[in-house]
Amino acid sequence: MLSGRRLDLLDPSPFDIEIEDIAHGLARVARWNGQTIGEHAFSVAQHSCVVEEIAAHIKPGLDPKWRLAALLHDASEYVIGDMISPFKAALGVSYKAFEARLEDAIHVRFGLPARTPAPVKALIKSSDKACAYFEATQLAGFTKKESLGFFGRPPPGYDLVIEPLSAPVAQERYLDRYRILAEATGILPGPDAWHTE
Repeated sequence: MLSGRRLDLLDPSPFDIEIEDIAHGLARVARWNGQTIGEHAFSVAQHSCVVEEIAAHIKPGLDPKWRLAALLHDASEYVIGDMISPFKAALGVSYKAFEARLEDAIHVRFGLPARTPAPVKALIKSSDKACAYFEATQLAGFTKKESLGFFGRPPPGYDLVIEPLSAPVAQERYLDRYRILAEATGILPGPDAWHTE
């Protein structure tokens, strides 16, 4: 990793995972394998920020630790890339187990339960599908009817106009969201924590 960490992909340790590496990698991984319109790819980092926002829209008052889980829902892709769902399915159980081990290590590193509770997982999944609906119709050439068939209807009262960001901007936005949520969950001290009079 750019941080100098060496991550064993077969046995990932939470101690070798850094948020800066995640943000850097995700900002450079393209959703839809880059098959989108615009000057910049729509990165997994930007997608993750939107999914966290949608989760909070669907469930107002969502605990910051679950908002952090939403932000980190695709964090494993910083090293394994963003594979389309049909390809993941074709790779089978061993790929899913590999991905799950990495996700568990990431969660433990950031103070979350290794396995996300089922209701939170379902909320993140529906938020992910809502984001995919907007991506498909605005960036990937899908009609609204096609998108509805694949991803369902976005949550009531939520709308999104996507402007894909450059990798450095997407990386910084991801890190900003992480810092805010990490402070809210107590993983990072708040800006006033070290203030002395």
